[in-house]
Amino acid sequence: MAVQDIMPTWVGATAKQIARGVRRGDVSATQVLADHLEHISRADTDLAAFRTVRGGEAITEAEKVDEQEDLANLPLAGVPVAVKENTAVAGMPTWNGSAACRTPVAEADHEVVRRLRGAGAVIVGVTRMPELGLWGTTDDPSAATRNPWDLTRTPGGSSGGAGAAVAAGMVPMAHGNDGLGSIRIPAACCGLVGLKPGRGVIPCQLGAEDWFGLTEHGVLTGTVADAAVGFQVLAGRRVEKLVPPPRLRVGVSLRSPVRGVSPDEPNRDAVAAAGRLLAAAGHDTVPADPVYSTALGLQGMATWFAAAAADVRAAGLDPRALQRRSRRHVALGEWAQRRGYVREADRAAWRERAVGFFADHSVDLLLTPALAGAPPEAATWSARSWRANVAVNLRYAPYAAPWNVAGLPAIVVPVGRRPDGLPVAAQLVGPPGSELLLLGVAGQFEMQAPWQRHASGYPRVGSGSPATT
Repeated sequence: MAVQDIMPTWVGATAKQIARGVRRGDVSATQVLADHLEHISRADTDLAAFRTVRGGEAITEAEKVDEQEDLANLPLAGVPVAVKENTAVAGMPTWNGSAACRTPVAEADHEVVRRLRGAGAVIVGVTRMPELGLWGTTDDPSAATRNPWDLTRTPGGSSGGAGAAVAAGMVPMAHGNDGLGSIRIPAACCGLVGLKPGRGVIPCQLGAEDWFGLTEHGVLTGTVADAAVGFQVLAGRRVEKLVPPPRLRVGVSLRSPVRGVSPDEPNRDAVAAAGRLLAAAGHDTVPADPVYSTALGLQGMATWFAAAAADVRAAGLDPRALQRRSRRHVALGEWAQRRGYVREADRAAWRERAVGFFADHSVDLLLTPALAGAPPEAATWSARSWRANVAVNLRYAPYAAPWNVAGLPAIVVPVGRRPDGLPVAAQLVGPPGSELLLLGVAGQFEMQAPWQRHASGYPRVGSGSPATT
């Protein structure tokens, strides 16, 4: 047995366990960080989850946490947290998924990073994403980020590095952002909890126009309790415990937003399993299909293209320096905007229909698959054609994007395993302001059917470890 398997370590502990231990004086933030940095140095060799690890800088931050006299009001005291590489961290360049898109060293933290630090978190590094955050797979010419559950598979995207880092126990919580599913897709691929808040709940301030209002910040975690703390910190709220939700009426739909794409059997089974968990918790389920029109799909695609073009223009990037798939995407975005295919009125009309869905069907929430298929292979997708990238994204992950356009909160929760051993998940969508309700229902799922928080083999925490106390 290796020494790491028997020595006490805080690797594998939840964010709440770590913060409680640091606040009580059971462990120092410096020791927690040292444990995680050591684990990262071993695990990330295979996974390539991190773009940069902030060794010395993070140690200094941890020491400052330890020097604080009053830790009682720090909900993330000493918790190692990773930040997605498109979000400014003071003293570091902002990579945005590739060397071609990298911006100079940031002079100040993004507001969400400032809030994490203010809650006592230690920023351990920045995680990888695909170029400009455009894709549901994570790679660039320097590395392909790999799924800890199966190194031949992607952890998803665009917050793929974040998903891999949490699933491997390198951090208990990772920041991500979600423009068309970029938190929920990696959460589903990696067996994690991933909440996309509703529009305007957390300051976005990314790129030119926050992808025309589609993008939101959030966190990926291994537990619902950690997700709740992370959400409330990023939203600038007082951290409170989740309360059990009242009896709910939940609509259930397998209908795909992408015509010609349907969920495979494991993802259909995941929705069935989630329905049973809802019933066991005292909720009612009824069939209820949203109407995903062809026009919505075309408008969503046009907005996806145009968001890339707008970000490239705002950053003053030379499109010729981008990856081939991204160049095509940007060119299509310029074309779509010139032709008038990207209209706020269209997005507002879908938002109105999406909000009205709950009243029209007399339901409180909507349950759907999280994915339609298994995570694609971990490969150098950045060298493949635009057509190949778009096709794989639409085939395996069609269920997230409509709720970005609608600006509604949505959460992905693990509900079992696929026959190949990879995690499988379900998505819950709610009306505006239902973030805590979604988390409360997810907590009922976790209580009834706890999931394995880390991929097999990552990390091994002994029974005598403080991580299990």
